[in-house]
Amino acid sequence: PAMASAGGAEPERPHPKPFLIGVSGGTASGKSTVCEKIMELLGQNEVDRRQRKVLILSQDSFYKVLTAEQQAKALKGQYNFDHPDAFDNDLMHTTLKNIVEGKTVEVPTYDFVTHSRLAETTVVYPADVVLFEGILVFYNQDIRDMFHLRLFVDTDSDVRLSRRVLRDMKRGRDLEQILTQYTTFVKPAFEEFCLPTKKYADVIIPRGVDNMVAINLIVQHIQDILNGDICKWQRGAMNGHGRTYKRPFPEQTESSSVLAAGKRSHLESSSRPH
Repeated sequence: PAMASAGGAEPERPHPKPFLIGVSGGTASGKSTVCEKIMELLGQNEVDRRQRKVLILSQDSFYKVLTAEQQAKALKGQYNFDHPDAFDNDLMHTTLKNIVEGKTVEVPTYDFVTHSRLAETTVVYPADVVLFEGILVFYNQDIRDMFHLRLFVDTDSDVRLSRRVLRDMKRGRDLEQILTQYTTFVKPAFEEFCLPTKKYADVIIPRGVDNMVAINLIVQHIQDILNGDICKWQRGAMNGHGRTYKRPFPEQTESSSVLAAGKRSHLESSSRPH
């Protein structure tokens, strides 16, 4: 896609400001899986990242750099990665602001084995639709207000716990440590910080990627945006208020049913903590 010029005046045809979608939900709820499925159905997951119209970013990339003491706690499973203070909210806000303005940005790379931010970064090029997923993407109001559409993946707590246990055990972690961390940090933080943000969601997706009806509707909505069928999609564009303009999803048609209806795949990431 064409990039906006570096000068003060806008070029004749600048890159359109992206449609920013927030995807939240508890640990192991299937947020990244839902995002991957949306990318797959839009045919974007095989496209070169420089040319993608849709891209996925994770809040996990914005964990704070830990002190030596915090890092020692993290290695013992005694650091709370589910608390809002664990994230670099200023960097997250600045990065998203630049993305919304159609700029190329560099996103941090976080190593979850050593619990440290790596020197190398990931270059993110302008796109038409950006999916930003994470457990607390709706917690900070400045960040929450940037989203044009907010999705909440609502998955049963027992299912989420079992997924997390299996995932962490595959990483070689001790079962007792996994369960202690869950009961000490993960579950309380979910109830205090993540779950209350569910009220900010425009669309709640029960059962995550298993709910193909909801995902197909969202995909059709994104296709409308990519095709230029939605002229005033910005939140509040009709009257200037923050949360009043909502365009209903179109009814399912033959074209939307072609989007691999009934085809389910689980692409749960094994490299991220949430």
